[in-house]
Amino acid sequence: MAPSSGADGADGAGATGRAPAASAEPSAALPYLPRIRRYYQALGYGAPYVWARFGDVPFQAPRRPLSASRVAIVTTAAPYKADAGDQGPGAPYNAGAKFYRVHSGATDTAPDLRISHVAIDRAHTRGDDLGSYFPLAALKRAAASGRILSVAPRFHGLPTNRSQRVSQDQDAPEIVARCLADDVHAVLLVANCPVCHQSLAIAAHALEAAGLPTVLMGCARDIVEHVGVPRLLFSDFPLGNAAGRPGDVASQDQTLEMALQLLVSATRPRSTLASPLCWQGAADWKRDYCNIDQLNSAQIARLRSEFERAGDQARALRAATPTGPASALSSTLAKAG
Repeated sequence: MAPSSGADGADGAGATGRAPAASAEPSAALPYLPRIRRYYQALGYGAPYVWARFGDVPFQAPRRPLSASRVAIVTTAAPYKADAGDQGPGAPYNAGAKFYRVHSGATDTAPDLRISHVAIDRAHTRGDDLGSYFPLAALKRAAASGRILSVAPRFHGLPTNRSQRVSQDQDAPEIVARCLADDVHAVLLVANCPVCHQSLAIAAHALEAAGLPTVLMGCARDIVEHVGVPRLLFSDFPLGNAAGRPGDVASQDQTLEMALQLLVSATRPRSTLASPLCWQGAADWKRDYCNIDQLNSAQIARLRSEFERAGDQARALRAATPTGPASALSSTLAKAG
C-alpha cells in the first residue's frame, strides 16, 4: 500500500466557496482524485497526497444466504458531542467533532450520528436525513421483511484517517474484532468524505481477509476503485448520501437492496455496481465540489486560513486521544466471551 503523504486538509472542509462557472458534464462520475489534487495544491499544500492502492484484493463469498445472515454497518459518521459546537444539518466543517478511535453503538435505537466533521458536499446536501448516510432504518426494514436474518446488535464507527498506517494497523483490526465478537455474517461500510472512502476500503480488506464479506457503499467511485475493494455500490450523488437520497425512503431502500444484491452476486474482487438512481437536486454539484477554478485569490487565502485553524484543532484533538489498545474493545470482547 502506498504511504500517506501531503496536506492535512484532504479530509477537511472541502468546497465551501462557490462562484458562477460553466457546468460540467452531469452524466460522468466526478473525478475526485484529480479535482482534490489541484484544489489542495492551489491552496499551497505542496506535494499531493498519495492515496492507498492495493495490488491484491481479498474476496470472501457469503457462506450463508441473506435470509440467514446477520448484517453489520460500519460508518464514518461521528457521535454527537454536546460540547463540540454546531454539528446540525447544514453545519460548516467542524474539526472539533472528529473522533480518532473506533466507536460502537447499539442498533436497537436510532443513534445520534452526524457528518459535520468530514468533507461532505456542503453546497448541495445538508446532512439532515440520517437515512441518507447511515442505512440502519433501511436495514431494519430488510430484517422485518425477511430479506436478512437480523441487524447486528451494534454498529461500528471508523475514524476517517489520512494515515493509512493507522487505518491498517490500528483501526481496521479493531473493526474486525468487534464484528467477529458480534458474530456477524456480512458488513456494509458506508462512506461520506473522500478520505472516508479510503479508510473504509482499508477496513474492507481486513474484514474480507478475516472471512467477512463486505460491500462499500460510496459516492467517490474513482477513489474506491483506485484503492481496490471487493465490492463497491456506487451512487452518483453528492458526498454524504451514500445510502440514498435524503428525504426519500424508497431510494434508501432501493440503495440498500442493491448493496445486498451485490453482496451475493459478485463473483470476484473489484466488483462495482453503479446505482441507476439519479440525484434530484441541482445538477451543478459536480461542477462545484473542490473546484479551484471557481475561487478567486481572496477566497483561496481565506480557505487556507480556515484549513490551518481546523488542522490545529484536529491535531489537538488527536493528541488528546488515548493511544494503545482500546479499553472499550477489551471490555467488549470480555463480555462477548
